[in-house]
Amino acid sequence: MKHIDIKEVFADKALVNTKVTVCGWVRTARNSKNVAFIELNDGTSLKHIQIVVDKESGVDFEDALKLGSSLKVEGTVVEGRGGLPEINAESITVIGTCPAEYPLQKKRHTLEFLRTMPHLRGRTNTFNAVMRVRSVLAQAIHEYFRSKNFVYVNTPLITGSDCEGAGEMFQVTTIGYSTEYKNEQEYYENDFFGRKAGLSVSGQLEGEMAAMAMGKIYTFGPSFRAENSNTPKHLAEFWHVEPEIAFAELPEVIETAEDMIKHVIRTLLDTCPNEMKFFDEHFEKGLIERLEELISHDFGVVTYTEAIRLLKESGENFVYPVEWGCDLQTEHERYISEKVFKKAVFVTDYPKEIKSFYMKQNPDGKTVAAVDLLVPGVGEIIGGSEREADYDKLVATMQERGMNLDLYTDYLELRKYGSVPHGGFGLGFERLIMYVTGMQNIRDVILFPRTVGSIR
Repeated sequence: MKHIDIKEVFADKALVNTKVTVCGWVRTARNSKNVAFIELNDGTSLKHIQIVVDKESGVDFEDALKLGSSLKVEGTVVEGRGGLPEINAESITVIGTCPAEYPLQKKRHTLEFLRTMPHLRGRTNTFNAVMRVRSVLAQAIHEYFRSKNFVYVNTPLITGSDCEGAGEMFQVTTIGYSTEYKNEQEYYENDFFGRKAGLSVSGQLEGEMAAMAMGKIYTFGPSFRAENSNTPKHLAEFWHVEPEIAFAELPEVIETAEDMIKHVIRTLLDTCPNEMKFFDEHFEKGLIERLEELISHDFGVVTYTEAIRLLKESGENFVYPVEWGCDLQTEHERYISEKVFKKAVFVTDYPKEIKSFYMKQNPDGKTVAAVDLLVPGVGEIIGGSEREADYDKLVATMQERGMNLDLYTDYLELRKYGSVPHGGFGLGFERLIMYVTGMQNIRDVILFPRTVGSIR
C-alpha cells in the first residue's frame, strides 16, 4: 500500500499542512474525553509519530487503540508541541489486530525478558535503535573498504580445514547418526563431500588466497564456532569483518585497523544522533563523549613484553596472575587501555605458543608479528597479524602443532608461487556494536542469537 516513511515526516518540514498516509504499529495509545492519541512507529525512526484523533471528526478509531495493532493512517501533518510534527487523522484502517495478551504491554521490559521473544523485541525502542546502529555500521564498513580500493569477496561457509586450529567447528553432514559404517574414515568417505566438513570459523585462509590475486580484499559474513562459552561476549554464530592486504607488513595492518575504526565510529555519530543519545541516556552515561574521545587521539602501540612488565609493576591484584607467556585476560587488557594509556592501544609481538599457526615468526624465535586492539571499557575488539609468508617456516610450525598438512594444500602453495609479505585482522562485528552502544550482552545486538543450548 502506498505510504510515506515516518522518518520522512520528521525530516521534511515541507510536509507540514499537507496530507500524507503512514503505516505502522501502535506503541502507545491514550483515550481522553474529546481527543484520542496514538503513537505510531514503522521502524524507520526511533521517534514515534503522534496521531491525533478529534472525536467530533467521525473517524473510526476504537479498534485502533490496542497496543501492537498495525494501522494505516491518512491525515494532515501539523506542527505539534515542541515543534515536532504530528498527524491529524482523517481516516484510520486497522491492518492487523492485536489481542490483549500482546506481551509488550509495558513501556519497559528487562533485556532478559525480551530475549524470550526475539520475533517481537525489534518493536521496542532499544532494539529499534540497536538494529539501526547495526545497519549504519555495516554500511560504513563497506564504504570504508570500497574507498580504499579493497575488493569485497565472499569466502565459503562450508570448509574442510580449521582456520584457527582449535577444532571448535560445527560438523556438516548429510548422514547424521548412523551405525552402518565400520569407522570414522568410512563414514566421511560416504558423506556428501567424501571427507569431513564443517562450518567455517573464519574466512581468513581463503581471504589470503584472494589477496594474492587482487591485492586488497575484505570479507564480511557469518562465522561459526562450537565453543562451549556461555558468556555475555560469545555467540556460536557471529558476523566477522576480515581484511587481507598483500605487500603489507604489521605496521600497515595496524594503520588500516585504526583508520577503519575511526571512520565507522565517526560515521555512526554523525548518522545516528538520536539513537546514540538514547543509548547514552539509558545504557551508558557518557557514551558519546567516550567515543568522541576515542577517535580524537592516535592509538597507542606497545609490545606484549612491555605490557607484561607494566602489568607486573602495577601493584594491582589481578584475578589471573601475570607472567610472560600468559594469554592476556580482559582485566589485563582493560588495565593497559584504561589505566596505562587511557586510550585505545595496539599490543604487538605475542609469544608464538599462544597465537595461531599462520602468524609470521619474528627474528627472536620467541614471538610472532601479532596485534590486538584494546579499547577502554571492553578490552580486545580486533585481532590480527602479519601472516607467515615463508613456506618452510609455516610447514615447520604446523608440524610442531600436529596439524594435517593435507588439509591446507592450497594455503601452503600460496607460499610457493610468488609469495609476498601480507597481513590482516578480524573484527567481531557484534562486539563492535556492543562497544558503541553500551549494550552489555552480545545476545542483544543480533537479531536471533545462537548460543550454547539455545537456538530459536
